[in-house]
Amino acid sequence: MPDLAPLLTPGPDELLQLVRELNADAIPWIPSGLGQHLHWGAPLQEGTTVLSLRQHNQVIEHSAGDFTLKVQAGLPLAQLQEVLKEKGQWLPIDPPLAGESSIGGVVARGVSGPLRHRYMGLRDQLIGISLLRSDGTAAKAGGRVVKNVAGYDLMRLLCGSWGSLGLITSLTLRTQPLPSQRLQLRLRGTCESLQKLRQELLLRCPLALERFCWHQQGNNRQLLLNLVSLSKDAASQQHQQLEHLGGSSITIEAQELPQISTAPLAADQWLLRLGLEPRRVQDLLMQQRSGPWQLELGAASGLGLAQASFTDAAEHQVATLRQQCQNLGGYLTVLQAPSGCRLPAWGDTPAKPLVQAVKRQFDPLQQLCRGRLPGVSPSKVMEL
Repeated sequence: MPDLAPLLTPGPDELLQLVRELNADAIPWIPSGLGQHLHWGAPLQEGTTVLSLRQHNQVIEHSAGDFTLKVQAGLPLAQLQEVLKEKGQWLPIDPPLAGESSIGGVVARGVSGPLRHRYMGLRDQLIGISLLRSDGTAAKAGGRVVKNVAGYDLMRLLCGSWGSLGLITSLTLRTQPLPSQRLQLRLRGTCESLQKLRQELLLRCPLALERFCWHQQGNNRQLLLNLVSLSKDAASQQHQQLEHLGGSSITIEAQELPQISTAPLAADQWLLRLGLEPRRVQDLLMQQRSGPWQLELGAASGLGLAQASFTDAAEHQVATLRQQCQNLGGYLTVLQAPSGCRLPAWGDTPAKPLVQAVKRQFDPLQQLCRGRLPGVSPSKVMEL
């Protein structure tokens, strides 16, 4: 955790008054869930007050029959999944984590994992949200039903805002039944045979793919797939179909995967978020065959992550990878970096004027997350 202080953990009855007092005194502060990911992204202004929702950790309502769940934003993600598991349900997200994280923190960062292939991104799991602006004004959007189109879509605005627009206080989410069978497959072969199979699966996919991504470490390139089904027989049939599609040029290694688990990222690891057009992913993988990165990119979406230890990869190699992504029409965001890293977490987007205008409307005193505004270069955030 960076050098940020003090840490405030108000209870439910104290939160609104505390936010209003911070606003009245024009004190800069940082919305936080459990405080485990404050070092991710662009550096924050040191000495800033951190307001944590770790005491706001209750399930408000679980309508199991409707597959909806309303929770306070400080509820840890692992605890939320345990609550849902008791009803044979789960929240189908697998974000990268540095440690324990609240569901509000996961949504604020807006970084999805490979399960987005089947279940889409974090924004698509939200059906309702409540928040506090920096002046204590309460707002909400969405509702308790999946089909809700009334009002401005605050949910998509807050998801991925990194706490720069407001403090998320509660969330209504849609859940899914827990798959009874899940099979993880590693496919190996020549680049040409794997690419041909990828195209076949995208055009005429007969399989229930939960995960579908490229995985590369050095010269070792694979396709990683998760198959989900209602029975072992159905899973076995899907496996056979895949073997038939791949033919003799593809080697398939299979293992049962009873549940999705995300191991926390080590503190000495780079974590980079990449985005490319799917057709350009192969170009990047070819350029990085001798690189230090463990790359995992969606075979259909082109979105994914890159990891390497601080000792194996230097700043200039991150800069090179970023330039390669940009040359291919993509982007690279630095999520976790060593202390003192000089690389900006992100740069200016074409929508920068709009981002700044929204920031001024939501946070006129620029109290929230000083130094961090997604879509605006960190060097220019303080100019606001």
